[in-house]
Amino acid sequence: MQNDEATKGSGKCSATNRLIPAKEHGAVQLNVAQVDEQGVYSGEFHTFALAGFIRQRGESDACLNRLLFESCLTWEALTRRRRREC
Repeated sequence: MQNDEATKGSGKCSATNRLIPAKEHGAVQLNVAQVDEQGVYSGEFHTFALAGFIRQRGESDACLNRLLFESCLTWEALTRRRRREC
């Protein structure tokens, strides 16, 4: 019962897979839209959560770039997808 209450309202950091406590106010959640080659929104999005300690260390931009590349959401990943590498 205590474990259920401790994880209620929390999520996981997309960069580190650590649990984000419900009372951590430094954490952010981002929704990134999926677009086609013309830049038109396709109705889909990807959700990423970053813990406060990642942001505090100044690594959130690097982590987000890595997550976007792994999800094939950057321009470089899009060109690789065309060549079937992604």
